[in-house]
Amino acid sequence: MNLPRIEDLPHKYPFIFIDKVLEKHEKSIVTLKNVSYNEPHFAGHFPECPVMPGVLILEGMFQSGGLICIGCKLEPGKAAFMSTIDKVKFRKPVFPGDQIKFDVNLVAKLNTVMKFTGKASVDGTVVAEATWVSLIVNTKE
Repeated sequence: MNLPRIEDLPHKYPFIFIDKVLEKHEKSIVTLKNVSYNEPHFAGHFPECPVMPGVLILEGMFQSGGLICIGCKLEPGKAAFMSTIDKVKFRKPVFPGDQIKFDVNLVAKLNTVMKFTGKASVDGTVVAEATWVSLIVNTKE
């Protein structure tokens, strides 16, 4: 199976939080994010002890889910947007120099609703996890 291309996501620099696709299956994906000190959010979060914001770790999971959606062949003029986020847990902070591995699964897809689960880990230790729902909406209205 061909790996999806990160550049096919609608997100662009500086709001892309995946560097590499490691594996892709029909309903799952494993991606990688190299956390670098020169990323803009570290200038203010927090300068004395730079920590990757939790919402950006979640965004990496969501973008990984988006790469699964690319395989779903959405109709032109349609896009998937976040609807709900549940069961979020942040277990450890992520620092510059870390590599985050995102493991994301598409649990269900019914018409315009997709449910995902995801985990983010650094060196084999889970640092965050979540369940979320994305809705497919018409972007031309």
